[in-house]
Amino acid sequence: MTDNALFQPFQLGNLQLKNRIVMAPMTRNFSPNDNIPGDNVVDYYRRRAEGGVGLVITEGTCVGHKGASGYPGVPYFHGEARLAGWKKVIDAVHAAGGKIAPQLWHVGAVRKAGTMPEGDVPGYGPSGMNVPGKVNRHIMTQQDIDDVVAAFAQAAADAKSIGCDAVELHGAHGYLIDQFFWEGTNQRDDHYAGSIENRGRFALEIIKAVRAAVGPDYPIILRWSQWKQQDYTARLAVTPEELERFLMPLSEAGVDIFHCSQRRFWEPEFEGSELNLAGWTQKITGKPAITVGSVGLDADFTPKPGEAHFKEADPASLDTLLHRLDQDEFDLVAVGRALISNPDWVNLVEAKRMDDLKPFRKEHLGELV
Repeated sequence: MTDNALFQPFQLGNLQLKNRIVMAPMTRNFSPNDNIPGDNVVDYYRRRAEGGVGLVITEGTCVGHKGASGYPGVPYFHGEARLAGWKKVIDAVHAAGGKIAPQLWHVGAVRKAGTMPEGDVPGYGPSGMNVPGKVNRHIMTQQDIDDVVAAFAQAAADAKSIGCDAVELHGAHGYLIDQFFWEGTNQRDDHYAGSIENRGRFALEIIKAVRAAVGPDYPIILRWSQWKQQDYTARLAVTPEELERFLMPLSEAGVDIFHCSQRRFWEPEFEGSELNLAGWTQKITGKPAITVGSVGLDADFTPKPGEAHFKEADPASLDTLLHRLDQDEFDLVAVGRALISNPDWVNLVEAKRMDDLKPFRKEHLGELV
């Protein structure tokens, strides 16, 4: 085992990263001015790039569909002023030596009508369900589906045009794409529902449209998860064989990198193997995989009722992570909460200054530093 595994360069086509460390996307709600990322957002991402992150994946940023946003103060990725704000972020990250990909986001049925600035626009979902069995949102028509696919494609094209190095599609955590994946919230009676292959059809259409919009060589990342914010025990695939049926169509449609969201990266995905979710994804698809889940912290992402989703935690050993990276179980490592508290987390780890790392505390969510 070597402690340098995190700091080996990575290359995929035209995407060249100086190390294996990715900033995980984390919603921060600090863009209240017409959902435009301002100078504070520019500085926030610049500091992480200066701190050594190889690839910054931004917080979720909403595509140009009326039901895409579900939270106040999140940035959007459509409209001249918003894209100009993101261009400042991109230029700052590049000037600091980093690469950047926006996470393109549609919250789907998670949205509650009344959330500003869209107001009474309802949440959109494959079956109008935010949680299984409860129809309390708008059931998407074919025209709705086509409109959302087009919105993702336009956002990806805009990302490329303003200088982003890749794009990430948010297909995890019970948001819109994942609501189609998840049988619990996808009870349609058409070709978007039923088998695991059919439930992936909406994502396939988005991936193919994005690929057509950005060309053959532009990296497309897909973030996906077994767990949902509505149900931490949910599973899309319960066996490796089922996982293959889920992943291979997505891979063949144009995904270049799979971002595999676990709450605890060290947990094996299936009995009989130590591979985690990213490890299985890499093994099945042959594509690079990003692991994520409580990296560098001693408390995982397991909120209890009334707790913030980002649970307080102290710095923790990276030995297990480094061993698994050395074994080529996965290719890249996404760091989340530790980077909120430590903009220079990467540089401190590389310099072996682990004692200088700050713990993550709830009050850090109230500021953008």
